[in-house]
Parts: sequence; structure tokens; C-alpha cells
Amino acid sequence: MQLPFLRCATLSLALCTGTVMANTVEQALDENTAHSQAAQRSQQQVEQLDDATQKMLQEYRTALLKTKTLTGYNKQMRELVAAQQQELAGYQQQLADLQDTEAAVTPQMQRMLEVLEQFISADLPFLPYERRDRLETLQDLLPRADVSIAEKYRRILEAYQIESDYGRTLEVWRDALKRDGNELNVDFLRLGRLMLYYQTPDGHETGWWNAQAKEWQVLNGNARRPVAQAIAIARQQKSPDWLALPIKTLAWEAQQ
Repeated sequence: MQLPFLRCATLSLALCTGTVMANTVEQALDENTAHSQAAQRSQQQVEQLDDATQKMLQEYRTALLKTKTLTGYNKQMRELVAAQQQELAGYQQQLADLQDTEAAVTPQMQRMLEVLEQFISADLPFLPYERRDRLETLQDLLPRADVSIAEKYRRILEAYQIESDYGRTLEVWRDALKRDGNELNVDFLRLGRLMLYYQTPDGHETGWWNAQAKEWQVLNGNARRPVAQAIAIARQQKSPDWLALPIKTLAWEAQQ
């Protein structure tokens, strides 16, 4: 009679054992799943930390590169500023020298204009308006602040050169001659700075400028032909040739 009871007890024990084992396995699986999920979360955190670390490392490298670039740029700027300061000092010195030069040259240029004015007044009276206008232009130019000293000096030297060239040229022009209250339309002939003649277009009257008497005087008929020939040569109407022009001594003799 005891055998069935043992079988039941054994079966019950087996069922209990199976249930416990099933619960244990399920619990182990749940724990394994939890550990796996925790591991995944940990891995994600590690990966996130690694990405952040890589980003920070890249930012650090970029900052280092920018620092290096800025360091080089700042060095170049310091060198440039130093060069500009040195150049500025040179300009300031040049300006100081220029002011000293201007203080020395300006009175000299003023004196040159005074000498030029005296020379024109004492010279033969040819091209009076042109020469006077040139002189007045220079006199107006000298006090101007918008014109450099070099330009002023160049213009004065240019005027001196023009006056110098007058002494080496043969020139003719037509203009009005005022004499004894009358006005004649004549051809003027300038022989360098040696002589200044005039002749009416019809050739009936020929004269010269008497520098001692400061007046125009009529020459005798012998001067008509050589003066007319010189006028034609000056106008390039005739080939250059020997000229037998009356000079001062002969002109004086012609008036005696």
C-alpha cells in the first residue's frame, strides 16, 4: 500500500524541482538580458565618450593650428609695424630736411625772379607781352602752397632756358610798332640779342632799336635789302645765306 504514495511523492518532488529549475533558468535569462542591456548602455556611453573625446581632440588640434597661424601673423605684423615706423621716421626726417631746404631755396628763387625781371627790362624790347606774362605767371606761382618747390624751381629754370635760347636764334614776327604817337604794322626781326630790326611789309621803311637812346630809329635805304633777306630766311622762305646786316656801329654811322 506504500508504493503508490512514494510514486506520488516522487512525482510531486519532480514537479517541484522542475518548477524551481524553470524559475531559476527564467531568472537567469532575465538577469542575462538585464546585464546585456546594461552592457549595451555602457558601450553606448563609452562610444559617446569616445566621440566627445575625438571631437575635443580635433578642437584642440584646430586651436593649436590657429594659435600657430596667429603667432606667425602677429610676428609678421610686428615686423611690418616696425618697418612702417622706421619708414615714417625717414619721412619725418625728409620733411624736416625739406622744410630747411624750402627756407633756403625760396629766397633764392625770389632773387632769381627779380634778376629775370631786371634782365627783361634791360633787354631788347622783343616779345614784350609773352615775356612779361611768363614772368608774372612765375611770380604768382612762387607763393602757392599747392605747388612743390621742385616744380617751382623747374619752371624758373625753364624760363631762364627760354631767355638763354633767345640769344642763339633768328626770329621774325609781325606786330604793331608804336612810334611818335603813331602805330605801324611791321615785321620785327631779332638777331639773337645783338640787334632788333623792323621793316614795313612794303619794305619802304626799315629801322632798328637804339638801346642807348631807348628808342626806335630809321635806317637808311642800304639796310632795306639785307633786312628783307634775313626776314625771308627766318620765315624759311629762303635758304640760309650770309647776311650783311647793319650792326650798332654801322647804324650809328647811318644816323650821322
